[in-house]
Amino acid sequence: MTEEEEAELDEQADDVEADAEDAESEAEGLQNGDFVEIEYTAYTVDGDQLVDTTDPEVAEEEGVDDQGQEFKPRTIVLGEGHIFEAVEEDIVGSEPGAEGTVTVPAEDAFGEYDPDDVQTVSAEKIDEDDRYPGANVQIDGQQGYISTIIGGRARVDFNHPLAGEDVEYEYEVVDEVEDREEKAAGLFEMYLGMEPELWIETDEVEEEVPVEPDEDEDEDDDDEPAEPEFETEVVEKETLYLEATPQMTMNQQWMMGKQQIAQDIMGKVDVDRVIVQEVIDGMGGMGMPGMMGGGMGGMGGGDIEEALEDADVDADEIVEELEGAEE
Repeated sequence: MTEEEEAELDEQADDVEADAEDAESEAEGLQNGDFVEIEYTAYTVDGDQLVDTTDPEVAEEEGVDDQGQEFKPRTIVLGEGHIFEAVEEDIVGSEPGAEGTVTVPAEDAFGEYDPDDVQTVSAEKIDEDDRYPGANVQIDGQQGYISTIIGGRARVDFNHPLAGEDVEYEYEVVDEVEDREEKAAGLFEMYLGMEPELWIETDEVEEEVPVEPDEDEDEDDDDEPAEPEFETEVVEKETLYLEATPQMTMNQQWMMGKQQIAQDIMGKVDVDRVIVQEVIDGMGGMGMPGMMGGGMGGMGGGDIEEALEDADVDADEIVEELEGAEE
C-alpha cells in the first residue's frame, strides 16, 4: 500500500470518528423514547380558544374544570405522537426544566378546513334528541356536528371543530421519568384517563420449554422427525400487577383495546407480562339477593345442611315455618 493510500484511509477513519463524535454530541439531552412529565397550555392563535391544558387554574378560568378530568402534569413518551410533532421536536435535546412556546400550523394541528367535508343529509339519519345546531352526531361512521337544520334536511360539518386553526403551545418539561411504575401509571392515564393502582414484581414461574434433540441419537428408520419434547423450568418474569377497579373495568378504551394497551406498555416499560387483578370487597355480612327460592341452586344439599348445623339452626323447623306461612 502506498503512502498516499494510507493517508487516504487515515483521513476516512478520522471522518468516521468525527461523525461519531458529532452524533454523540447531537444526542445529548432528552431523546425520542424518553419518558417526560410536562405541563402545558395550548390556545388557538386567532380565536384565543383553549385547546388543552394541565393547569387547574387555567381550567377553572375557562370553565372546563367540572368535566371530571384531573388537571396535573402528564407523562408522555417523546417520539410517540402523544403531543404535536412540532412540540416534540422542540423538546428533544433539551433538559428537564426547559420551557418553550411553539406555534403549530393548522395543517399539523387539526388539519386545514375543507368545505367539501360539509354535507347535507336527511334529518331521518339523526336521532330526534340530536336534531339541533351544534349537536355532535355520527353519520355513516363519520363524526361531525350540525351547523344548521331546516325541515327534513341538516347541514353536517365533518371537519374537526378546530380545523383551520393555528395553535400556540406553551410547555414546561417538569422532569424526566425513570421509575418503571411511574412510566406505566403515566401510560395508563394517557390511554384511559385514569391511574390504576399498580406495582412491578419479579416472579418465579414454571414454564414448559422445548428440549434440544440429541444429535447423536439415531434417527427413526423412516426418517420421520421425532416428536418434540418439553421440560419444565423455573424462569423469572418481570410482572406488572394491576388492580382492576369498577371504573377501569367499565372504561370503553380498556374494554375495546386492553390487549393492545397491555402489549404497548410491556414493550415500553420492559416487563414480561401484565396481570390484572379484580378485587371484590366483602358485603359486611349481607347475603346475596335471591339466595332463597332457587338462588342457591348451585350449592350442594350437603353444603346447606352443614351450614345450617354450624349456625345451630333446625332445618325441619324452617320448613314447617315456611309451609305455615304459605297456608
